[in-house]
Amino acid sequence: MGGFFGITSRRDCLADVFFGVDYHSHLGTRRGGLAAWDPKIGLQRKIHNIENAPFRTKFEHIFEEMKGTSAIGCISDSDPQPLLVRARWGAYAICMVGVINNSQELIDQCLSRSGSYFDAMTGGRVNSTVLLAAIINQKEDFVSGIRYANEIIEGTASILIMKDDGRLIAARDRYGRLPVHIGQAEDGYAVSFETFAYEKMGYEDVRDLGPGEIVEMGTEGVTQLSPPGDTKRICSFLWTYYGYPTSNYEGVNVEAMRYRNGAIMAEHDMAQHSVWDIDYVGGVPDSGTPHAIGYANRSGKHFARAFIKYTPTWSRSFMPSSQSDRNKIAKMKQIPVSELIKGKNLLFVDDSIVRGTQLKETVDFLYENGAKTVHMRSACPPIMYACKYLNFSRSNSDMDLIARRVIVELEGEEGLNHIDEYSDGTTTRGKALRDAICQKFNFTSLEFQSLEGVIAAIGLPKCELCTYCWDGKE
Repeated sequence: MGGFFGITSRRDCLADVFFGVDYHSHLGTRRGGLAAWDPKIGLQRKIHNIENAPFRTKFEHIFEEMKGTSAIGCISDSDPQPLLVRARWGAYAICMVGVINNSQELIDQCLSRSGSYFDAMTGGRVNSTVLLAAIINQKEDFVSGIRYANEIIEGTASILIMKDDGRLIAARDRYGRLPVHIGQAEDGYAVSFETFAYEKMGYEDVRDLGPGEIVEMGTEGVTQLSPPGDTKRICSFLWTYYGYPTSNYEGVNVEAMRYRNGAIMAEHDMAQHSVWDIDYVGGVPDSGTPHAIGYANRSGKHFARAFIKYTPTWSRSFMPSSQSDRNKIAKMKQIPVSELIKGKNLLFVDDSIVRGTQLKETVDFLYENGAKTVHMRSACPPIMYACKYLNFSRSNSDMDLIARRVIVELEGEEGLNHIDEYSDGTTTRGKALRDAICQKFNFTSLEFQSLEGVIAAIGLPKCELCTYCWDGKE
């Protein structure tokens, strides 16, 4: 998916931006980039491929190559950025987080103008940030250009720009599906996807941007260029999975939400008088751990790590490009604790079950090491719709999703007319879905958190949350 970070300051801030961007490394695995502005040098930029080495390693010599009192950076799971662009109002650096679903239509519109062209990537594809800049540059200034981009882009685009005078412009996407936070220190201001990233640099949290809001930041303060809209749909998956545990979104901490979420799942199981024979509760993968802690604390069952991931050399199992390699590395990383597996009844809480490929390998691994039973709980409802707003866990087809595939196997295309019933574990169809997935993955039992449970754990009104991947509602 990706994330960005930037600072405008009265002093050289490249080191702080370096660490601030590094704190976003959990959000993307393909590209990392930095851009800086210095009063004497002007704009500078560096981009590296981070698929096989972390951001920090690739950029450790950046201080010998760049400097600046303003800087921005980006971790990207897609295209190289930030980019340096020249428009009629001057040069600037730009990066974005999100996805443009109608990119081909917008490219065709731009190319229809006489003399227009794009630098093409391998296969003729156009960098999404290049397209975004081309859209913005069609208007008279940044504000009208960003507003225009938000109007015509189908998808999501949160934007960070550094002007050729060192000032920053930050714009949250139209419906606020992603967070943009502002921090303040004595020497200037910071903007970030993750609040803790600038708090570690000594900046105090000032506020979130509202949906579609645009602000400009300089060392003297923050100026609102365009007010927020009335409609907010922040992504619920921020709390369930990809947000960092120490982050706060809309005032709600990620780790605390996950504890509440696990407790709600435990209360459901306790009400159903199920899984009383559980020896240990654990989380899978790491992001499932706080959900599991919440479950264990509420149920009174012991929390334990029945296997440990070996991460010194393979810190992220999703770095390889092929799914088969990712699955192999995920399996290689798992080191069993036999005393906590052999002959034991285990319950694991996963943050989500998307395709289920690696989860099947994990369950097989547990049985191979002597587990008596393996119960599975998902910290969110069945994922029924591939996300069309973020560049994260996106699928080429809804049929890549295990819940969708099982529904079609059970009932054919007709089953897709009853997705609400399949999501609900109390209905006949819902029970059939869970039983079928159990058979496929060799779970002893399976249950999903309800949509109501997730919303209660977050604590925000349903109307302010994006739950599209679960219920298909925009």
